[in-house]
Amino acid sequence: MVAGIRSVLAECGGLAVDAGTLAIDDDLYSAGLTSHGCVGLMLGLEEQFDVEFPEKLLNRRTFESIAAIRDAVRGLVDGGEA
Repeated sequence: MVAGIRSVLAECGGLAVDAGTLAIDDDLYSAGLTSHGCVGLMLGLEEQFDVEFPEKLLNRRTFESIAAIRDAVRGLVDGGEA
């Protein structure tokens, strides 16, 4: 799952650094993720993992790190909500 998140992040996140160099707990906003990049990231993740982020997950904390994204996506895949 982390590899898929990194792939979407590299393609859609608009980061200032290579997504492959980030630790899973690095702050993505410090790495250059913007609100515009976050929207692209969310849409890419929805397509990659065949999920839909509910409104309650559309916040900065959900997309602050690869680990946070992994936990949110895992919750959506496993139980329909994180």
